[in-house]
Amino acid sequence: MDLKSLIRDIPDFPKPGIVFRDITTLLKNPDALRYTIDLLSQKCQQAGLSPDNIVGMESRGFIFAPSLAYQLNAGFIPVRKPGKLPSDVYRINYDLEYGSDNLEIHQDAISPGDKVLIVDDLIATGGTASATAKLLEQMDCQLLGLCFIIELTALEGRKKLPDVPIISLIEY
Repeated sequence: MDLKSLIRDIPDFPKPGIVFRDITTLLKNPDALRYTIDLLSQKCQQAGLSPDNIVGMESRGFIFAPSLAYQLNAGFIPVRKPGKLPSDVYRINYDLEYGSDNLEIHQDAISPGDKVLIVDDLIATGGTASATAKLLEQMDCQLLGLCFIIELTALEGRKKLPDVPIISLIEY
């Protein structure tokens, strides 16, 4: 299945000069959504990635991470924007392709030594994924790898990421 053909390009969103890769057109296709999750799961298994927990970032990481966690028999841990988690959190500030933001994770979400996989819909500059990896460093867990549906290779986001396996299904 050609997943790239199911992703819509939105020019000048959220600001001029940005081409937004809109996955809603992929998500509404049940066969494509199933294929995407199955392919991600298969690539994780082929890479020998067997996590205890899968961390997904708000908001589109929430779409893929729980389904992948289900397939890999792992837990799902949300990483959210500030003020959304009700218990004690670790927080980090990071830069985006078009601004900056903060992320938080519950301090008790992951136990020391847990094997963790980070999942998001897209890697651009690597800011969100790198920030999430830094949050996880505070938790004394083992980062196994990072998974993305889309990678914008020209922005070289991989260079900001830890030296672990990185899986991306589609490259632009």
